[in-house]
Amino acid sequence: MGQRVLVVDDEQDIRQLIALILGATGYEVVQAASGLEGLRALEEHEVDLVILDIMMPEMDGWEVCKHIKSQPRQKELPVLILTVRSQPLDRVIGLEVVHADDYLTKPFERRELLATVERLLSARPSVVQ
Repeated sequence: MGQRVLVVDDEQDIRQLIALILGATGYEVVQAASGLEGLRALEEHEVDLVILDIMMPEMDGWEVCKHIKSQPRQKELPVLILTVRSQPLDRVIGLEVVHADDYLTKPFERRELLATVERLLSARPSVVQ
């Protein structure tokens, strides 16, 4: 596949687990430990998808997602929120307020994560450069 995924999560174990799962399937994974680091990584790397935690220091995932979706060059970039926040209101905020493309909760199932990543990447409009 060769597609690149940015994983933004302050928990190193979670980032490494996602990188292991996605890497075994052929994805290239870029990791960031905070929201600000994630935004810097977006400036440095072309990515096809962002997997984003909500509760992080410095800048939370809500703010990061709003920032991504407000940028003309990034607004079509799929964002998957992956968080422990499982209340219906959290899902509504993620999908309707900050405009994430999907929302999964931790703990997650490997197959569900892969299926969601594949669906989001296949639905992404082709970028002509």
